[in-house]
Amino acid sequence: MKWLYTQSPLFFITATAFERRRWLARESVQQAFLSFAGEAARRSAFVGRYVLMPDHIHLFVAIAPVGPNLSKWVQMLKITLARALRDAGETGPFWQKGFFDHVLRSAESYQEKWEYVRQNPVRAGLVEAAEDWPYRGEVFRLSWNL
Repeated sequence: MKWLYTQSPLFFITATAFERRRWLARESVQQAFLSFAGEAARRSAFVGRYVLMPDHIHLFVAIAPVGPNLSKWVQMLKITLARALRDAGETGPFWQKGFFDHVLRSAESYQEKWEYVRQNPVRAGLVEAAEDWPYRGEVFRLSWNL
Protein backbone atom coordinates (compact mmCIF):
# COMPACT_ATOMS: atom_id res chain seq x y z
CA MET A 1 0.00 0.00 0.00
CA LYS A 2 1.23 3.47 -0.79
CA TRP A 3 0.92 5.91 2.08
CA LEU A 4 -0.29 9.46 1.63
CA TYR A 5 2.01 10.85 4.23
CA THR A 6 5.51 10.52 5.45
CA GLN A 7 5.93 13.93 7.05
CA SER A 8 2.64 15.76 6.46
CA PRO A 9 -0.45 13.71 7.30
CA LEU A 10 -3.73 14.35 5.54
CA PHE A 11 -6.63 14.60 7.98
CA PHE A 12 -10.32 14.17 7.28
CA ILE A 13 -12.16 16.39 9.76
CA THR A 14 -15.80 16.78 10.71
CA ALA A 15 -17.07 19.45 13.10
CA THR A 16 -20.73 19.71 14.08
CA ALA A 17 -22.87 22.71 14.98
CA PHE A 18 -24.25 22.95 18.50
CA GLU A 19 -27.45 20.92 18.77
CA ARG A 20 -27.08 20.34 15.02
CA ARG A 21 -28.42 23.81 14.32
CA ARG A 22 -28.67 24.48 10.61
CA TRP A 23 -26.71 27.68 10.20
CA LEU A 24 -23.42 26.82 8.50
CA ALA A 25 -24.51 26.58 4.84
CA ARG A 26 -24.52 30.28 4.00
CA GLU A 27 -22.37 32.62 1.98
CA SER A 28 -20.94 34.56 4.94
CA VAL A 29 -19.74 31.38 6.66
CA GLN A 30 -18.23 30.06 3.43
CA GLN A 31 -16.37 33.35 2.89
CA ALA A 32 -15.06 33.26 6.47
CA PHE A 33 -13.98 29.64 5.93
CA LEU A 34 -12.16 30.47 2.68
CA SER A 35 -10.40 33.42 4.29
CA PHE A 36 -9.32 31.26 7.23
CA ALA A 37 -8.09 28.52 4.88
CA GLY A 38 -6.04 31.02 2.89
CA GLU A 39 -4.42 32.38 6.05
CA ALA A 40 -3.79 28.87 7.39
CA ALA A 41 -1.47 28.17 4.46
CA ARG A 42 0.90 30.79 5.83
CA ARG A 43 1.15 28.60 8.93
CA SER A 44 1.74 25.38 6.97
CA ALA A 45 -1.81 24.04 7.17
CA PHE A 46 -3.33 23.42 3.74
CA VAL A 47 -7.05 22.90 3.29
CA GLY A 48 -8.01 20.73 0.35
CA ARG A 49 -11.60 19.85 -0.44
CA TYR A 50 -14.49 20.79 1.83
CA VAL A 51 -18.27 20.71 2.12
CA LEU A 52 -20.27 23.00 4.38
CA MET A 53 -23.51 21.29 5.30
CA PRO A 54 -26.26 23.14 7.19
CA ASP A 55 -25.25 21.58 10.53
CA HIS A 56 -21.67 20.35 10.04
CA ILE A 57 -18.52 20.80 8.02
CA HIS A 58 -16.31 18.19 6.37
CA LEU A 59 -12.83 19.09 5.22
CA PHE A 60 -9.44 17.69 4.39
CA VAL A 61 -6.32 19.37 5.71
CA ALA A 62 -2.62 18.59 5.40
CA ILE A 63 -0.43 19.96 8.16
CA ALA A 64 3.31 20.23 7.67
CA PRO A 65 5.66 19.18 10.49
CA VAL A 66 6.29 22.86 11.27
CA GLY A 67 2.56 23.56 11.14
CA PRO A 68 0.06 24.07 13.94
CA ASN A 69 -1.31 21.52 16.35
CA LEU A 70 -4.47 20.01 14.80
CA SER A 71 -6.68 20.60 17.85
CA LYS A 72 -5.65 24.25 18.12
CA TRP A 73 -6.15 24.70 14.37
CA VAL A 74 -9.71 23.32 14.51
CA GLN A 75 -10.41 25.48 17.56
CA MET A 76 -9.33 28.57 15.59
CA LEU A 77 -11.49 27.48 12.65
CA LYS A 78 -14.51 27.18 14.94
CA ILE A 79 -13.83 30.60 16.46
CA THR A 80 -13.55 32.15 13.00
CA LEU A 81 -16.83 30.66 11.79
CA ALA A 82 -18.56 31.56 15.07
CA ARG A 83 -17.51 35.17 14.50
CA ALA A 84 -19.13 35.09 11.05
CA LEU A 85 -22.32 33.73 12.59
CA ARG A 86 -22.32 36.40 15.31
CA ASP A 87 -21.82 39.05 12.62
CA ALA A 88 -24.91 37.62 10.91
CA GLY A 89 -26.95 38.11 14.10
CA GLU A 90 -26.86 34.56 15.45
CA THR A 91 -26.25 33.80 19.11
CA GLY A 92 -24.16 30.93 20.41
CA PRO A 93 -23.10 28.49 21.47
CA PHE A 94 -22.18 27.56 17.93
CA TRP A 95 -20.29 24.25 18.08
CA GLN A 96 -20.50 20.87 19.71
CA LYS A 97 -17.40 20.12 21.77
CA GLY A 98 -14.58 18.41 19.97
CA PHE A 99 -14.41 17.18 16.40
CA PHE A 100 -13.87 13.97 14.48
CA ASP A 101 -10.55 13.43 12.74
CA HIS A 102 -9.14 10.56 10.78
CA VAL A 103 -5.70 10.26 9.20
CA LEU A 104 -6.02 9.10 5.61
CA ARG A 105 -3.61 6.36 4.67
CA SER A 106 -3.87 6.00 0.91
CA ALA A 107 -4.88 7.80 -2.25
CA GLU A 108 -7.80 5.37 -2.49
CA SER A 109 -8.94 6.32 1.01
CA TYR A 110 -8.84 10.02 0.12
CA GLN A 111 -10.92 9.50 -3.02
CA GLU A 112 -13.43 7.29 -1.20
CA LYS A 113 -13.86 9.81 1.63
CA TRP A 114 -14.18 12.69 -0.82
CA GLU A 115 -16.87 10.90 -2.83
CA TYR A 116 -18.82 10.23 0.37
CA VAL A 117 -18.50 13.89 1.48
CA ARG A 118 -19.27 15.26 -1.97
CA GLN A 119 -22.54 13.30 -2.07
CA ASN A 120 -23.67 14.48 1.39
CA PRO A 121 -25.93 17.29 0.08
CA VAL A 122 -27.58 14.82 -2.32
CA ARG A 123 -28.20 12.24 0.42
CA ALA A 124 -29.65 15.01 2.61
CA GLY A 125 -32.09 15.98 -0.16
CA LEU A 126 -30.64 19.49 -0.51
CA VAL A 127 -29.77 19.17 -4.21
CA GLU A 128 -30.22 16.61 -6.96
CA ALA A 129 -26.57 16.63 -8.05
CA ALA A 130 -23.49 17.18 -5.88
CA GLU A 131 -22.22 19.82 -8.31
CA ASP A 132 -25.29 21.96 -7.55
CA TRP A 133 -24.36 22.45 -3.88
CA PRO A 134 -22.82 25.93 -3.60
CA TYR A 135 -21.07 25.39 -0.26
CA ARG A 136 -18.29 23.07 -1.36
CA GLY A 137 -14.97 23.44 -3.08
CA GLU A 138 -11.26 22.95 -2.99
CA VAL A 139 -8.87 25.53 -1.56
CA PHE A 140 -5.59 23.76 -2.37
CA ARG A 141 -5.11 20.73 -4.53
CA LEU A 142 -3.58 18.25 -2.16
CA SER A 143 -1.35 15.77 -3.95
CA TRP A 144 1.66 13.71 -3.06
CA ASN A 145 4.34 11.86 -4.95
CA LEU A 146 3.28 8.35 -4.12
